[in-house]
Amino acid sequence: MTRHDIAAPDRAGNNDARRGPPPPPPHRGFDWRAALMPGLISTISIIVVFGALAWFVTSAEQWPRIRLQFFNLDAMIAAFPRVLQGFWINMQIWLTALACILIWALVLAVLRALRAPWFAPFRLMVMIYIDIFRGVPVLLLVLLFGFGIPALNLPGLPNSGLFWGGVAMVLSYSAYVAEIYRSGIDAVHEGQRAAAKSLGLGEWQTLRYAILPQALRNVVPALMNIVVALQKDVALLSVIGVRDAVREAQIYTATTFNYSSLIVAAGLFLLATVPMARLADYLTRRDRERRLQIAD
Repeated sequence: MTRHDIAAPDRAGNNDARRGPPPPPPHRGFDWRAALMPGLISTISIIVVFGALAWFVTSAEQWPRIRLQFFNLDAMIAAFPRVLQGFWINMQIWLTALACILIWALVLAVLRALRAPWFAPFRLMVMIYIDIFRGVPVLLLVLLFGFGIPALNLPGLPNSGLFWGGVAMVLSYSAYVAEIYRSGIDAVHEGQRAAAKSLGLGEWQTLRYAILPQALRNVVPALMNIVVALQKDVALLSVIGVRDAVREAQIYTATTFNYSSLIVAAGLFLLATVPMARLADYLTRRDRERRLQIAD
């Protein structure tokens, strides 16, 4: 091997160093076709599917009669003020019941989460409460409380079916929400309890300062679904005579033999529940992204 052969690689390496890094790939312009085609295909698919469904329904032989009975614009306009007034009652019941449920369910969840031996009777009572009120249908509870307790005529207690129907809703939904709270409490790592105890915090202080703040943040998406469900189930109070939106729509239907007022009530409920459902989806997505970031 000669000196010329040994120096050849060095000269080749020096040439590569003088040339520098390879040039960047050519810049590609924005591809409008790739950006617009998915949305365009989705829009066309929606139009085709829903258009076919609309054609299928409206081509039925009884569609003119159904349109007159359920989608009569004049009847909707006539029934709207009364149904709207009843819907305002629905919203008042919903907000009041929701506040009571969130507080009472938190009390139940905290009692069940206390681990000291002397809290065993309270944990047992909470377990029995949850089993009973989760096992009985909400409609049956509304009927029992709305008709049964006022019939007792107990001194010092209201005799309003509206009041006791609302109590039934609170008792039933609190059992579900308490379990949601408990799942959030159990999801907090045991190391948080150990760290709190090492700082000298008691059982209640550990829950208040270390466990509950994390647990409540974890269960917000699940609670939003309960909020949506409660807003719809408030309409069950119409079975005990509460003049809510559904009851007002039924009264109009009974006097005119036209069901368009029920469509008005359904539309009002949709105006309230659809935004909350989308908010629940948004919070669920945010929570999932937050958990993925923590995992990474």
